[in-house]
Amino acid sequence: MRSWLFAPGDSEKKMGKAIASDADIALLDLEDSVVPERKPEARRMVADAIRSAPDRARVWVRVNPLSGDWTAADLDAVVAAGPGGLFLPKAEGGEDVARLDAMIAEREEAAGIAPGSIKVAALVTETAAAMFTTGSYAAAPRLVAMSWGAEDLSSELGAREQRGEDGEYLPVFELARSLCLLGAVKAGVAPIETVQPEFRDLEALQARAARMRAQGFRGMLAIHPAQITPINAAFTPSPEEIAHARAVIEAFADQPGAGAVQMEGAMLDRPHLALAERLLAESGEA
Repeated sequence: MRSWLFAPGDSEKKMGKAIASDADIALLDLEDSVVPERKPEARRMVADAIRSAPDRARVWVRVNPLSGDWTAADLDAVVAAGPGGLFLPKAEGGEDVARLDAMIAEREEAAGIAPGSIKVAALVTETAAAMFTTGSYAAAPRLVAMSWGAEDLSSELGAREQRGEDGEYLPVFELARSLCLLGAVKAGVAPIETVQPEFRDLEALQARAARMRAQGFRGMLAIHPAQITPINAAFTPSPEEIAHARAVIEAFADQPGAGAVQMEGAMLDRPHLALAERLLAESGEA
């Protein structure tokens, strides 16, 4: 789940590019990128794209929010096609995911799809109310990832600026990012960084993605195929990181029962061991 590439659901060409890309997840959009009068046609196009995809598990769909009138029609169109997952925008707590789970389950049964096959990710900071519920997603059914967004939140706040002169997010949006990270960790799911709109500045993207991974995020949303390579690189442990993690584990193995060990002139305690073990597990090197 390193890279999630959005593609508008009413563009066969862009959906095809997303599915053919190196993105871990091709995220076909039925929400913001599709105007209301185009949604019925987009649903049909998205369902066709899922059915023709060589690997449906990596094709997900962003449906419309539960606060509107279009979610049920989205699910009627796409669940039977068997996407890998659904992306829920404007989620306002774990109860919204539970509500979506019930809607999916009904349609899975009707389509003869194994219960629980379709996973869920949620955008959890797009409204003011949502900011107060980011810690409520523990045990939410089907949930595997949480992400955040600044655009819808800034619209609701009436904020004309999201980032300062240095390019970094202003405090309320940094708060949204932090609440998403904390909520995802509490829920035991992957925290996913939001998009970078400046899709041509790949150097800045690489640096930002690396910073977000260092802070605990597991992946990042993308809006252009060119962003996928830098994102995948940033969220893939380097050979040096893997070697260091193995050395940490070996140092503790050499001193069974030790609460702390010395390595390369530094004292390492048990949290360092846990981080090393998790890095190897997530990289498939364990």
